[in-house]
Amino acid sequence: MRKRPKDRIRRPSVSGWIGTDESGKGDYFGPLVIGGVYVDPKARGVLSNLKVRDSKKISDNVIKELDFQIRSVCVYSVVVIGPEKYNLLYNKMKNLNKLLAWGHARVIENILLRVDCNKAISDQFGSELYIKNALMKLGKKIELIQTPKAEADLGVAAASILARAEFLRKMQRLSEQCGFELPKGASEKVNLAAQKILEQMGKDVLNRFVKLHFKNTNRITDQS
Repeated sequence: MRKRPKDRIRRPSVSGWIGTDESGKGDYFGPLVIGGVYVDPKARGVLSNLKVRDSKKISDNVIKELDFQIRSVCVYSVVVIGPEKYNLLYNKMKNLNKLLAWGHARVIENILLRVDCNKAISDQFGSELYIKNALMKLGKKIELIQTPKAEADLGVAAASILARAEFLRKMQRLSEQCGFELPKGASEKVNLAAQKILEQMGKDVLNRFVKLHFKNTNRITDQS
C-alpha cells in the first residue's frame, strides 16, 4: 500500500471546509489575530486563481490586496485579541495554546452561524484537544483536522492572509497612538521601542501595547 506523504493535507470530502490560522503569536507588540475562511467550490476557484498561499511567503502590500479580494468572495471571520484583552486571557488561562484554541474556536463558531459545514482545518499546536474542548454547540458537530504545515491548504492560507492583514492594520493604529512605528517580532529593536514607551508614558501604559508574558517585559523593566 502506498503511504500518504507526511506533509500532504487531507482534503475534506464534502463541498466546503473552514480553514483557520493566526498572526501576531510571536510578536511582542500588537494583538493576536485569528482568521477563518470557508472554502466552497466557487471560492476555491477564485482563491486558486488569486494564487493564495501562506501569508509568510507574501509581501505586506500584496497581503493587503488579497485581503480585500478574499473578503469579497468568501464567508469569513476575523477575531482580534488586542493586547489588553490578550493579557487578561493569558493571566486567566496561563497557557498560550489554550488562548490560541479559544480564538480558533470562536472563528469556527462564527462561520458556522452562516454556513453548513462539517470540516475545519488548522495548524497543529499543542494537544489536539485544545480546540475541540473550546468549541461550543455548533463546533462540536464538525470534524477538526489539525496538521503540521496546514498553510499548504487553500483555506488555511486564505485565513493566514486575513489574519496578517488585520494584524498589520492594528499595528499601524498602535504605532499612531504611541507616536512612532512599532517594530514586529521580539528582537532587541522591540525592546528599545518598549523602553521608549516606558520612558514617555509609564509602566502602566505598556499593557495597552504588548503581550506582557513575553520575556521582553522582564528585560526592559529590569533596565528601567
